[in-house]
Amino acid sequence: MLPTSVSKGRSSSSASRTNPMFPQYLRRIIKWQQMDIEYTFWQMLHLCTSPKVVYQHTKYHKQTKNQWARDDPAFVVICSLLLSVATIAYCAAYDHSATHAIFVVISVLLFHFLITGAMLATFCWFLTNSYLREDSPNSHVVEQRVEWLYAFDVHCNSFFPMFVMLYVIHYFLSPLLMVHGFIPVLLSNLLFMAAASYYHYLNFLGYDGKLILLVCCFALLLNVGQKIFRIEVWQSILVPSLCLIDALFLKIFL
Repeated sequence: MLPTSVSKGRSSSSASRTNPMFPQYLRRIIKWQQMDIEYTFWQMLHLCTSPKVVYQHTKYHKQTKNQWARDDPAFVVICSLLLSVATIAYCAAYDHSATHAIFVVISVLLFHFLITGAMLATFCWFLTNSYLREDSPNSHVVEQRVEWLYAFDVHCNSFFPMFVMLYVIHYFLSPLLMVHGFIPVLLSNLLFMAAASYYHYLNFLGYDGKLILLVCCFALLLNVGQKIFRIEVWQSILVPSLCLIDALFLKIFL
């Protein structure tokens, strides 16, 4: 699945070639008539049930249009709308200030999804193009690189099931999870662990398993979060350990 560099002779010309896809992608955000809403919801459903089917269709998209990234911004638009609705629901239940609720919706949409996603996509895009491509002796194949929009698509694909677990399911379970005690804390951490593991798994599929070692960085970030937010020690050990077990499972069986 991961695009690889196979041509050394054409590397300079391919790198200098501008890609007009991104401006066209931005222009289509405000054009609902050009968005395939039905296919977007089909992708969202299968990302939660059978994500391999979605990435199989990505291969077909590459074969027909010669690009890995979506040329339709409908997934980002709909995911942003769903995230805004979920945040409004949280604010309606737990916030009493309309001004603060608007600030929360904007900050969640920008920082939780778009800005964080752009940073992760840039990091994965740089890592895959710099270190995870394999050269081939065949000089007759056109060089291919990981597109930045494809890296952002992988983040969006991975974010949606995590959104369902941490924003939707968590919202309906919040009366139970907000109760003081060991069981609610354990359930909250297990829900977070499941969402983080599934996010990692979808990244694994999107990059064809080449980013398996990123889970170690993720576990390190969780330990840093334990220091900053003063989470219980057993919580900071449990989640990274389960993520590493998940990584070993993917490495062995996939």
